[in-house]
Amino acid sequence: MVTEVDIEAFAAARARGALVVDVRERFEYAAGHVPGARWIPLGMLADNLGDLPRGGLVMVICASGNRSRVGAEILERAGFEAASVRGGSAAWSLSGRDLATSAG
Repeated sequence: MVTEVDIEAFAAARARGALVVDVRERFEYAAGHVPGARWIPLGMLADNLGDLPRGGLVMVICASGNRSRVGAEILERAGFEAASVRGGSAAWSLSGRDLATSAG
């Protein structure tokens, strides 16, 4: 079963250096994402596992938490330590934290 964390636990893990992977589509990521998040759409995640560093926690985020659970499952099956961010980027923004914008 995939670990889910709330926004406060996510923020703390991020501050400690956890890798953040945003699994949304390009237009969603470009519209606003957690600063420093690496963009890999869910449909491409399994094909890009070799590009991710091993040995640290990977926090997977999407819009609300549904796709991130699937992404965290993919990572865990591949041997990564991963967690899904409950509430996703929407919860991040609603908590008063800033979103970055870019094309990905």
